[in-house]
Amino acid sequence: MNPKQVFLSVLLFGTAGLLLFMYLQVWIEAQHTGRIEKKRDQKGPSVTTGKIQEYITNQISEAHMPEDLKKKRGNLLNMGRPTWVLRKSSYSQGENEAPQSSTDNSTETHQKAKPRVFQKPMEMNWPLFTRPLNKSSIQGNKWKKADATQEKRRSLLYEFCKKNGGVKDPQSNLFHMVSRIFVEDKHKILYCEVPKAGCSNWKRVLMILNGLASSALNISHDTVHYGKHLKTLDSFDLKGVYMRLNTYTKAVFVRDPMERLVSAFRDKFEHPNSYYHPVFGKAIIKKYRPDAREEALNNGSGVKFKEFVSYLLDAHRPVGMDIHWERVSKLCYPCLINYDFIGKFETLEEDASYFLQLIGAPAELKFPTFKDRHSSDERTSAHMVRHYLKDLSPEERQSIYDFYHLDYLMFNYTAPHL
Repeated sequence: MNPKQVFLSVLLFGTAGLLLFMYLQVWIEAQHTGRIEKKRDQKGPSVTTGKIQEYITNQISEAHMPEDLKKKRGNLLNMGRPTWVLRKSSYSQGENEAPQSSTDNSTETHQKAKPRVFQKPMEMNWPLFTRPLNKSSIQGNKWKKADATQEKRRSLLYEFCKKNGGVKDPQSNLFHMVSRIFVEDKHKILYCEVPKAGCSNWKRVLMILNGLASSALNISHDTVHYGKHLKTLDSFDLKGVYMRLNTYTKAVFVRDPMERLVSAFRDKFEHPNSYYHPVFGKAIIKKYRPDAREEALNNGSGVKFKEFVSYLLDAHRPVGMDIHWERVSKLCYPCLINYDFIGKFETLEEDASYFLQLIGAPAELKFPTFKDRHSSDERTSAHMVRHYLKDLSPEERQSIYDFYHLDYLMFNYTAPHL
């Protein structure tokens, strides 16, 4: 055997030996891990993050729950409702979401970033019950009609969620679910932001209530949305989140889905916009306009409503979803978070006045009625919506309704003209 053959033989056997050694090492580690897991199972369950969460939730709920609900609590938690999987994980803003607001003026843990604390899903029975509104600040019969309207809206939402099993979303985690909820600690308010439903003026009101401004007229659009003056609920630690969810007055203001969609399109695509045109406009024109000109492809301006609808309904959108046309069911999770107050854009002035009374706001504080941007434009109305829908096919109109059907059903909006 010549030296070359000897060398090749040694190399071959060496490689085979190395592979055998690696295989044996993996096998030994697997056996060792299996024995550890078996012993752990024999010893019984350990203290898990789910147990910690359950303890915190029970402590907070018991401390602030009215006596009549404490008596019912045992039955409520054993009604066979679905179990929600909640995760505490690092939460980063979506690429198309507006910046989150946060401040550091709280004595509680106020997190700048959310570290990945719990690696496994945490299971809990979400308390699906409504509590009576605190009406201690209401005097006389002036708000009797508004109160009846609230009870009707809350009851309808409750029954819908109960009938449909809470509309389970396996992808949701706790800190994402509350990321759109703004906190005003002084008057104990949680407000879930629904864009194009009066959210700018509501955030102005929260700033005034918090002592950050004296008048809504002095607060600019950029200050409202990018000034980082308001805290969001996901900026608190787990205990802070649950305490507020269980004790603060939770409000959401919604709008007819089709009107909200048209309003968002007009705002973002019919006016110059340094973000939505280059990010969304260019991608939409490129994919849905076969004969697009070079100028439109370069600047993203001039998106047509029909093209925008094609993007919205596309399962493979060229760019992601945006909060301005995202469904309320995905923004505020109304079947998982029990909102105490449900306002509507269509009755905004009356609903806002009643809400401010309920939370004990200063008598001089009135909800601002001015248009936040493009003040010279006519407000989006049902008549205007019909104008935009006329260029769509019946199938496209039906598809838009299907896309927003949960919002229509949850908040009792009538189906559009299809």
